[in-house]
Amino acid sequence: EVQLVESGGGLVHTGGSLRLSCAVSGLSFDDYATGWFRQAPGKERERISCISSTDGNTYYADSVKGRFTISSDNAKNTVYLQMYNLKPEDTAVYFCAAVIIPTSTTWPCKNFEDYENWGQGTQVTVSS
Repeated sequence: EVQLVESGGGLVHTGGSLRLSCAVSGLSFDDYATGWFRQAPGKERERISCISSTDGNTYYADSVKGRFTISSDNAKNTVYLQMYNLKPEDTAVYFCAAVIIPTSTTWPCKNFEDYENWGQGTQVTVSS
């Protein structure tokens, strides 16, 4: 059974930082892309970042570029999202998701969109 478990959400003030973690287990393949998504009340889900386990290529949405950093520890099967300079508009439920990708592919992770496995989400609230 594939499981993704997010942790690290919470309440911070504007300008604060948080680090989200996504522990991945149960995947039968070594090659997958992990994405971070968020959904605020009344808004559509937004993919904000992703990382490929094959070559570590990353992607950031414009809304978080320069403030968020995605990284992975393949030995721990954990992907992190370090968030700096948080703003009230970052308030949302943050989800991680994984999708199997071709072995050793160098395709940008942003090209993979059919995420099949999702975590339960973690709430991030940024107060003004």
